[in-house]
Amino acid sequence: MIFQRATKQESKGRLALIGPAGSGKTYTALNIAQYMGKRLAVIDTERGSASKYADIFTFDVCQLDTFHPQAYIDAIHAAEEAGYDVLIIDSLSHAWMGKEGALELVDKATARSKSANSFFAWREVTPLHNALVDAMLACKCHLIVTMRSKTEYVVEIVDGKAVPRKIGMAPIQRDGLEYEFDVVADMDLSNNLIVSKSRCPALTGAVIPKPGKEVAEKFMAWLTAGTPTDAPVHSSPVSSPAQPDPDSIAGAKPAADANSGTLFGDTPAPKPEPQRPAKVGSRPSTVTFCADCGARITSERVVQYSQEHHGRPLCMGCQNRAKAQETA
Repeated sequence: MIFQRATKQESKGRLALIGPAGSGKTYTALNIAQYMGKRLAVIDTERGSASKYADIFTFDVCQLDTFHPQAYIDAIHAAEEAGYDVLIIDSLSHAWMGKEGALELVDKATARSKSANSFFAWREVTPLHNALVDAMLACKCHLIVTMRSKTEYVVEIVDGKAVPRKIGMAPIQRDGLEYEFDVVADMDLSNNLIVSKSRCPALTGAVIPKPGKEVAEKFMAWLTAGTPTDAPVHSSPVSSPAQPDPDSIAGAKPAADANSGTLFGDTPAPKPEPQRPAKVGSRPSTVTFCADCGARITSERVVQYSQEHHGRPLCMGCQNRAKAQETA
């Protein structure tokens, strides 16, 4: 192994916007994107919500009617081949909890299995979800994704009166997915962007009302301050295992334009790529996945403890939830 001097290279941005309904995720994504590139594309899973801003912003849209991970992957590849500058995924939460999303695929695979154990179902679905993450990280466009957040209400005292206020909590997606992005920001109901995680120093800890040009300029300045490179710098450090046939799990088909049969208007649909087998030794044999949420468990002690006390492998978060349910 040889170590060499690290150098910063130009790269494509990865931005995640998380918030409850009404926080302005779609509008903000479009408003930031217009200052990051000229050609914008949107993968819309929100029943045409992005198109409601077509009189303000200029972009092409691909409507998904299935939220199978492969449908997202096909749309990402189509945007790359069409040469879009910025791709918006609105929203990524549907790939987790929507129609033919990861959770539904797990339920179907569990129902098909003789043991009815969701642990084995996750072994089928996790490679599909990992392939979607890899496609996003390797995307040749700047990428902005929105994610819904779990909503809760808190009671605040205003002028001596108890007033309920809606707040956003954790994103509706697989635990830990936000770590894959350069910048992660929460949106509140006052349309404030609150940066919770940033590799871009200029945006660290920023709180920006009604964000747009300011965020884009700081982000782009950081992305372009480096050595030019033609090779994509965002790639998954771990090779994904061989993917099972998506049709065997949900039979999803990528969405297509009703008139032209393409994904983004006149953009030609991408040719299907042959699946590549996993590299030998790409994942350690000791890795176990949580039977409830599918998260990776790398601690053998955690697996052993959960098997003894809960009868199935659970991550620490799901163990805590299980204990809370037992004591409730």
